Amino acid sequence: MEINEFVSKKRMLISFVLIALFILYIIIHYIILAFTPVKYSLIETNTLERGSIMDRNGKPLALQVNFYHLSANPTQIGDVERASEILAPLLDMPQSEIAEKLTTSDRQFVYIKKKMDESEYDIVSNAIEENKLSGLSFEQVMGRMYPENALASQLIGFMGDDGIGLAGIEYSMQHILMPQNTEKQTGITHGKNIYLTIDANLQYKLEQIARESMSKTKAASMMILAAEAKTGEILSYISLPASNLNEYPASKPAEKIDRPAMTAYEPGSVFKIFSVASFIDTKSISETDTFVCDGVYEIHTTNGEYVRITCLDHHGSETPRDALKYSCNDALAQMSEHIDSNLFISKLRAFGFGDRTGIELPGETAGSVKSVGDKLWSGRSKPTISIGQEISVSALQMIQAASAFSNGGIPIKPTVISKITDYNGTVEYQHTPVYKERVISPYTADYLRSCMFTTAESGTGSRAALGDINIGVKTGTAQMADTEHGGYSTTDFLSNCIALFPIENPQIILYIVIEKAQGETYSGRIVAPVIGQAADVIIDHLGIQRGDTSSFAHSGSITLNHQPQITLSDTVPDFTGVSKRMVLPLLERDDINFILHGDGWVVSQSPVPGTPVTENMTIELYFQ
Repeated sequence: MEINEFVSKKRMLISFVLIALFILYIIIHYIILAFTPVKYSLIETNTLERGSIMDRNGKPLALQVNFYHLSANPTQIGDVERASEILAPLLDMPQSEIAEKLTTSDRQFVYIKKKMDESEYDIVSNAIEENKLSGLSFEQVMGRMYPENALASQLIGFMGDDGIGLAGIEYSMQHILMPQNTEKQTGITHGKNIYLTIDANLQYKLEQIARESMSKTKAASMMILAAEAKTGEILSYISLPASNLNEYPASKPAEKIDRPAMTAYEPGSVFKIFSVASFIDTKSISETDTFVCDGVYEIHTTNGEYVRITCLDHHGSETPRDALKYSCNDALAQMSEHIDSNLFISKLRAFGFGDRTGIELPGETAGSVKSVGDKLWSGRSKPTISIGQEISVSALQMIQAASAFSNGGIPIKPTVISKITDYNGTVEYQHTPVYKERVISPYTADYLRSCMFTTAESGTGSRAALGDINIGVKTGTAQMADTEHGGYSTTDFLSNCIALFPIENPQIILYIVIEKAQGETYSGRIVAPVIGQAADVIIDHLGIQRGDTSSFAHSGSITLNHQPQITLSDTVPDFTGVSKRMVLPLLERDDINFILHGDGWVVSQSPVPGTPVTENMTIELYFQ
């Protein structure tokens, strides 16, 4: 059988040669591909840029940055030992951990390390290219950097890996900071920039004071709020302990709590200024009325209830000013008998208690104010509320309520946002003060400020006195609830103090809370000094004028002299709250014998105020 002439030996040979060359080409090309490193890729997945958060002066507190996730395809790695050995020191990871990830044979994708910054990305990407490592790629993602770490952390908040705010301003202002993604969008779309009301430099200084105070008192937590009295803008917003925002996921739960906004508590005696303001403004009592404190308030109500409220001392006859000066429970409870219960509660609600302030933060508490018709309302509710128990408040509510004393009886809404701008700096929102309904008259506001001044000069808040600027304060120490056994704890106390300065025309409202201090818990001893220290820092930082301050007069009827001279005439004066330095000139008298015990300020004396002065009598003063 003859072979077809077309299929000749020559043609078959040529065909075999061509086929062999083609196969050889495929083999060579395959070998080249097999040993050529796979180029890593940078995947840009984001075209939206989140706005920044700054302090009132433009200091960056939260910025968008680019992070990089390093991933691998284990099937393309090749020499795992070599790759892991090169990457380990650059990624600051154990070589064994990297090798384990690169040998995950059942997957074609695994993350080696997430959230690498620009500098780390540059180093690692160069090393990958120089060493011709295959199977590795980078993914660029949007991230957040907090330059000040833990500074004002609960206020600023935190943004998660998915670009959504999880706490603080990052959460509540998500819709402002983060632009919306649309299909028609091209290039980069920028979010708005938020300028907070806080001054970062002042915040830092006051946080240092707060940390020192917490360390000294061994307290569980602490709050400091400093606000502009005329605008409601908060200059310092402190809640300790606090978390480092750059390590937020690893923070303890206690470090994430925004206490000024979220925590409701019984304020204790600080609340008495709002009770007395309510009594005076409704003309239920007058500033000249007197009430006798014998150390305990006891009544039997018409419903057969027995009410007993103790006082820390036997203060004797007191005006409302005296009752605030000595923080007298007995006198306040007596005053509460003169006001209708519904009228009293309506006044407290008008101050803002029992309702959220509306500040631009998530999770704000409304606190708790009982109504007369509530099941838990009893014969002791009104006198107990008047001394700051059976009511819960927030630190922000206290700032808002105290602003009424600074603004002629009109509270002002607190805020933490100064302005909002677009990417180019154009201002789209500028804060203006938001005044609420009048709650007390200007006369009552002036009177309460003068009472707070008296308390700072010679009462329970004397350790907050500044000397060259008149300050008004009110202190309070409250037993905390015993969450395990019910009732009040015998060991846990909340110590707080509120201040206004300069008292003649307040520019600043300062409020400090120390929770669960160990050892000394009396607010006049552990919080009032911190008020003075913080106020000094604020005054110097803001450049408030110091020097000889004028006496503060109230409507022409009450005059308070700065640093009054203690004198002895026909009767023994009340030395309570007087410093040891002010008593020293009296020791020069030959006809009176003085015995001084301790140091600091007078807390008790013998004989009692009003005792007739006789020749060679002995006066004992006890200082703390």
